Amino acid sequence: MSLIARNPSHRFKGIILLLCMMLLPALMACGALNRISSPMATPTASITPTSTVTLTPKPTLTPITTEIPTLCGGPPAMFILLVGSDSRKDSYAAGLADSIRLVRVDFIEPRIQLLPFYRDLYVEIPGIERHNGITHGKLNQAYLYGNSAYGYYDGPGEGPALLALTLEHNFDARVDHHVAVNLESFVRIVDALGGIDIHLPYEIDGRVPGSKDTDLYFPAGELHLNGYRTMFLARLRLQGDFQRGEVQNLILEALAEKLFTLSIIREIPQLIDALDDSIQMDLGAVQIGQLLCLSTLLDSQKIEFVSFPENLFKSDRVRDPVLGNTSILAVDFDVLKIYMQKFNDGIWLQPEENLSEGSEP
Repeated sequence: MSLIARNPSHRFKGIILLLCMMLLPALMACGALNRISSPMATPTASITPTSTVTLTPKPTLTPITTEIPTLCGGPPAMFILLVGSDSRKDSYAAGLADSIRLVRVDFIEPRIQLLPFYRDLYVEIPGIERHNGITHGKLNQAYLYGNSAYGYYDGPGEGPALLALTLEHNFDARVDHHVAVNLESFVRIVDALGGIDIHLPYEIDGRVPGSKDTDLYFPAGELHLNGYRTMFLARLRLQGDFQRGEVQNLILEALAEKLFTLSIIREIPQLIDALDDSIQMDLGAVQIGQLLCLSTLLDSQKIEFVSFPENLFKSDRVRDPVLGNTSILAVDFDVLKIYMQKFNDGIWLQPEENLSEGSEP
C-alpha cells in the first residue's frame, strides 16, 4: 500500500530522515568503510579412514552448494523506484513524474546502481483502458493517472505503483518498492540543509529573451544554491532530458556531500520538520532497516550512475488522445529490454559493448 507519512512519531520521523539521507541523494553513501565481501560456501574435503578395518564403500555424495548469504537480512537485490513529482502543492493528488530513476540495491556485494528513465518515452499504460479508452501515454503520465486526482488505477500504491507496472510491462523492469517526493518537499529539504554547493561545467540560462530573472540563470563554476534555485536547476531541460539527467546527477552528488558532513547533525531538527508529511512510499520498517544497515557498509566507489546510450533515442511525434499532437522520445523497446535485463542482473554493459538498434542479445 502506498503510504504518505503524516505526523509520524519522532522515532519514525528519524527513520524517514535516515532513509531520505540515503535515497534522496540517489543513495549516495560517503563512508570510508572497507568493502565487505560475502563468503562463498566451499565443500568440506573428504577424509580417508586410517583404520585397517575394511569398510563397505558408500556412494559419493555430491556437495550441495549453499546459497551466498545476503547482508543485513535483505534480498539478493532490491529495486526501488524513485520519483520526483512536479506537483507545486504539498500534495500527491496530481502531478506528473518529472524525474524517474530506478535504483538497484545489491545486498550480496554492497553496491548501488541508478538508471534514469526519460519521461517522454511513449508507452502502453496497463489496466486503465476503461477510463476514456486510454491505453497509451508518455511515461510520466502513468504516475499522474494512478494518483487520486485521476484515480485510473484500481490497485494498491496509486501513482508510483502504476508507474512501476508501466515500467515492468514495457521494459521488463523489476520494481519492488517506491519513494516519491514532490517539489515543495524537495525545496524544504535543500533549505533545511542550508543549500548546496555545486560545480557547473557550463552555463545554463533558462530565461526567455529579454528576461532578467536571475533565478533561471546559472553561470558556469562554483555555485551556492538554496532550495528554490536548486529546484529550478533540476527541472530545466534546455538541451533535452539527457543534459538534464547529467545536471540532476551533479545535484544529487552535492546533496550527498552536504548530507554526510558531521555538521549536518545540527540540522537534524529542521530536516525532520522538512520531511514531515512529505513522502509517498511503500517501504516498511523491515526494508528501511535493511537499507539503513547496508548504507553503513557502502564505499562511495560502489555507487554507479548508468544510463541508456543517447544514440538509441530519436525525437518523434504522436497523436495522443489526451495531449493531442505531442513530442516523444522514440526507441526500440526490445533493445531497451536487453539493457534492462543486464541492469536486473547487476551487469551493466560497458561503452564498447553498447547495443545498437537491431543488435542481437
